[in-house]
Amino acid sequence: MGAYILRRLLLVIPTLLGIMIVNFTLVQFVPGGPVEQIIAQIEGQGDVFAGFAGSGDAGAGVEPGGGVFDDKYVGARGLPPEFIAELEKEFGFDKPPVERFLNMMGNYLTLDFGESYFRSVSVIDLVLEKMPVSISLGLWSTLIAYLVSIPLGIRKAVKDGSRFDTWTSAAIIVAYAIPGFLFAILLLVLFAGGSYWQIFPLRGLTSDNWEELSLLGKVADYFWHITLPTIALTISAFATLTLLTKNSFLDEIKKQYVMTARAKGLSERRVLYGHVFRNAMLIVIAGFPAVFIGVFFGGSIIIETIFSLDGLGRLGFEAAVARDYPVIFGTLFIFGLLGLIVGIISDLMYVLVDPRIDFEKREG
Repeated sequence: MGAYILRRLLLVIPTLLGIMIVNFTLVQFVPGGPVEQIIAQIEGQGDVFAGFAGSGDAGAGVEPGGGVFDDKYVGARGLPPEFIAELEKEFGFDKPPVERFLNMMGNYLTLDFGESYFRSVSVIDLVLEKMPVSISLGLWSTLIAYLVSIPLGIRKAVKDGSRFDTWTSAAIIVAYAIPGFLFAILLLVLFAGGSYWQIFPLRGLTSDNWEELSLLGKVADYFWHITLPTIALTISAFATLTLLTKNSFLDEIKKQYVMTARAKGLSERRVLYGHVFRNAMLIVIAGFPAVFIGVFFGGSIIIETIFSLDGLGRLGFEAAVARDYPVIFGTLFIFGLLGLIVGIISDLMYVLVDPRIDFEKREG
């Protein structure tokens, strides 16, 4: 197992490098970089992308003396070339792309992820500042999904084909079909003072007087605020997990060792939880790290926006819109590395749940 883990760890390096190369290369062809953002603000345009839509004269024009000029940046006409050169130097664009990429990766190896272009805060500090919100959403959503899905999936497997299985399947399909953002809005309308009940707060992770509360009051206030966004984020996640649990149990129940256990006179409960559960739960339990990372990274952007939660989802979205490259590439590197390591942890979870699995023999 040690040799397998070592090989996986060594594969992390080229995989992460490939991720960074592809994304860095794509960004070079995307219009509206940080220099254009500054120029748009100076020119009073507000949004740099307005210059790209329907602007047939954006690239070239005619100088006052009749000569044709070719602007490198949209909206830069009329600005001194020295000022543009200073902006390029400020953002590091006075160097070739290959040199910029090598410098960036060299800094990342020393855990120097740079500073945000527009916030004057280091990328690490930004990530640490936003992480509590995303961890809260990801952790509680994953735990609730597992606590609901595993018992429900087992019950559906035992009652396969019954009326209970039919109506719960219908409810799961409906829940899965409802977009998370739409369900979040529905929760706000019903329970956050939209049109009906003012039970939960409308925004934020804590109240304004949180510092003044007692320890028990802080805990209660935290769960009061996190309830609606967690439910909204969980609604579609538990559907897939429930069906996965059910199908896994059904597959195990049909195997020969279950028939043998029943023939020996073991109770149905002993057969189900003493023999079937461990094998059926292998794929469900081992996938916990991956499920958590999936919710943690990709599932909270819209939810954070709707509930005014300042987490990593909104940070990534705002960085992409503003072309804040240090934040974009810094978070991509951190989360890409974390995702690859979580993949290794998932494999280790398989071995912990079922020691019979040996990845080294399978590879051999």
